[in-house]
Amino acid sequence: MNTFFENVSLTAMILFILLVIVPAVTLVWLFFYDRGQKQHSILRNFPILGRVRYFLEQTGPEFRQYLFSDDNSGKPFSREEYLHMVLPGKYKSSLIGFGSKRDFEEPGYYIRNAMFTKQNEEMRVDNSDLVDTRHYVIDDEGLFTRREHMEDAPALPWLLPPDDAVVIGPDCREPFHVRSLLGQSAMSFGSLGKNAITALSKGIGMAKGAWMNTGEGGLSDYHLSGGPEIIAQISSGLFGYRTPEGEFDIEKVKEKAAIANVRAFELKLAQGAKMRGGHVEGEKVTEEIAKIRTVEPYTTINSPNRFREFDDYSSMFEFIGEIREAGGKPVGIKVVIGSKGEADELAGWMKKTGKGPDFISVDGSEGGSGATYQDLADSLGLPIRTALTILDDSLREHGVRDRVKIIASGKITTPDKAAVALALGADLVQVARGFMISVGCIMALKCHTNECPAGVATTDEDLQRALVVDEKKYRVTNYILTMREGLFRIAAAAGLDSPTKLDRTHLVYLDERGRAYPVQGHDEHLRAQ
Repeated sequence: MNTFFENVSLTAMILFILLVIVPAVTLVWLFFYDRGQKQHSILRNFPILGRVRYFLEQTGPEFRQYLFSDDNSGKPFSREEYLHMVLPGKYKSSLIGFGSKRDFEEPGYYIRNAMFTKQNEEMRVDNSDLVDTRHYVIDDEGLFTRREHMEDAPALPWLLPPDDAVVIGPDCREPFHVRSLLGQSAMSFGSLGKNAITALSKGIGMAKGAWMNTGEGGLSDYHLSGGPEIIAQISSGLFGYRTPEGEFDIEKVKEKAAIANVRAFELKLAQGAKMRGGHVEGEKVTEEIAKIRTVEPYTTINSPNRFREFDDYSSMFEFIGEIREAGGKPVGIKVVIGSKGEADELAGWMKKTGKGPDFISVDGSEGGSGATYQDLADSLGLPIRTALTILDDSLREHGVRDRVKIIASGKITTPDKAAVALALGADLVQVARGFMISVGCIMALKCHTNECPAGVATTDEDLQRALVVDEKKYRVTNYILTMREGLFRIAAAAGLDSPTKLDRTHLVYLDERGRAYPVQGHDEHLRAQ
């Protein structure tokens, strides 16, 4: 009995020390430490309490994201927009109930519906070969639990028929015939980890017809692993296309062009969130990434603001011609439009010289980046819808629109947004962050830190293990298929047999007073809105 009470007393004493003495001593130590430190003024005046403030400051974004922001208020994507990317990938469904959450009193674009819509069998679409994919099915969903399973779900591909393919570079030795209106915008290996790039490659490859842009980090085996069509991007840093001394190496272009999956090259002049070269923190630059980019491992990389190989339209067109001749494949440029005058100058040079790019990837200022500066992201360049209208107008006014294809990007994450972009002048659309979210991104906003908790935008081996390639690849495939199906569904509602026929006559703009303007013929007024 005495032993029992002795054990109880000992246990009580240990608990008292752990629960009372240790916390009390810790608080006293923190009080005097905070009072004495010279870095944080709040902690000097309010010891301990100031630490509560810092805790709330650190956890505030997560609380706002999940508890306090409403469905349509979050940035850069609201919860509603986020779900419209997650759910199609996971469940291959974009169905909603009860009604739209769009604020119909806000100004914006609307797609003009037809009185007599098209039947499914009237659509110009190639659904002959099913895509082998998988999606989740919910078995039971409670307040704290959800039971679901993944099952095989062969799906329609929603491809353009061969005769309707968008042909990039028809005069090249090897033109690029594109049968998917949607592809993946530029994302580099290094900005994203190997598991993310592999899942994207395999998912895009399974979806058939879509393309994958390598981003400025060069072409890796992970990009090629799923067999997608590739647009190989060349940036001002020339990563993957440079000598050890940093000079442009045309032989590297020939090597990449010899790979069948590489269908085109793209010179990156600018990106929506940054009007300068790319940036990668040194801790992300592993030896593998450094070898692909021909740089020093674990050294922070900053690309030059522009190419050193050219500094005007004439020399840029010569550089484009050199790459096109060496590779035999189409060459495009990635730009951000800043003004009508800028677009006119580009189109004017194309008309004057008979030269220029085979395609133009135009990125809106709302486009994303793995790492950029706030001042560049917030205030430079025009949003995608304005930029598309300006670029399309300039190319048409100078009579060169038929020589070049336009690929649009910048928060085009749902079929209706893609349809508006096509109607405003794009031939194709491409997505980056929608694909990131498909492979697990939770918008933690830590892309530049190498601390992505979902294992997407990180090269840290421990963090990357969270991203299971064989599961996430199906989400990528489903996201593409749902987007393409949605485009055909919208075209049918507009009375068209193909989304390739969308143009400005199919758009209406509703202003802040509820007045409706047909977009065709009111372009100047709408650009001023």
